[in-house]
Amino acid sequence: MNNVIKQMLSKYEIKNINDEINALKEIIQEIVLRGLSRGEFFDKAAFYGGTALRIFYDLDRFSEDLDFALVTPDKNFDISKYFIYIEKELQAYGLNLEITTKNKSNNSNITSAFVKGDTKEHILKFFSNNQNYEYKDILKSIKIKFEIDINPPSGATYEEKYKLLPSPHQIKLYDKESLFAGKIHAILCRNWKTRTKGRDLYDYIFFLANDTRVNLELLKNKLIDSEYINSIDKFDIKVLKELLIKKFKEIDYTEAKEDIIPFIKNIDVLNMWSSEFFVVITEKLN
Repeated sequence: MNNVIKQMLSKYEIKNINDEINALKEIIQEIVLRGLSRGEFFDKAAFYGGTALRIFYDLDRFSEDLDFALVTPDKNFDISKYFIYIEKELQAYGLNLEITTKNKSNNSNITSAFVKGDTKEHILKFFSNNQNYEYKDILKSIKIKFEIDINPPSGATYEEKYKLLPSPHQIKLYDKESLFAGKIHAILCRNWKTRTKGRDLYDYIFFLANDTRVNLELLKNKLIDSEYINSIDKFDIKVLKELLIKKFKEIDYTEAKEDIIPFIKNIDVLNMWSSEFFVVITEKLN
C-alpha cells in the first residue's frame, strides 16, 4: 500500500465494510482536491458544501460529493481541462479511476463530472484483510460527483486553507458564514425525492452548535436566484427564522433520519429530531 494512503487511512476507525468504503471515498476526495489545486483550479473557484465542512471544519459525518462555485461567473467555464491534473494525482497514489462529464442542459448553471471506479478492486488493494465479499451491491462501484456552479449568486466570502496530505496544497473555500448560508438555502429550497435531506438538518445543528453567523447577503441572493423570494422582499434574521420555522413544521423527520444514518457513527443523536426541536434551536440563529 502507498505510504501516504496508509497514513491517511490511519485516522479512521474501521469496523466494517461501510467504514472502509466511506474512508476510501473521503481519501479519493482529498486526492481530487490536491489535483485541482495543482492545476490552479482554486484561482478561479472555491470549495463549499458538506465535504468542505467535514474536511476543513471537522463536521463529524461523511459526505459524498464535492461542490464548487466560481468566484467570477463564467458561462464558458470548462472543467475538463483540469481532468489531467486529477488523473495524474489519482494514478500517483495507485487509484485506478476514470473521470467522466455529465451533459449540461443549456439553461443550467451547474457543470458536473464523476470520478468512478471498481470498489472491490480498491477495497482489496487498501484493506487486504477484508473478507466481506458477499456485499455485492455495496461493492459495485465507487462514484464521487463533483459539481461547479459557473454562475453563482454574489455575496460569498472566502478563506484560504492549507492541507498537508496527500501532499501540501492550498484551497480556496467559502468561510463558515457563507457555508451556513448555503446550507440554509438547501434546507429551504432543495427537496430531494420530495423530502428534505437529513444531511442538511444535521449540518444545520453543527453550525448552530458552533455559534456560526449567517452570511445574509449571500443567502438572500441565493434565495432570489432560486425564486424563493423576490428582490424587493424584506429579508433579515427575523424573516429568515420565520421561513425556517415554517419549513421545519413541514418536514417528515422519519425520512430525514433515514437519509443521514449511513453517514454518521452515533445515531442516538437523532432521537431529539422533531419539528419542536428544530423550531426551538432556531432561536439561536443570528
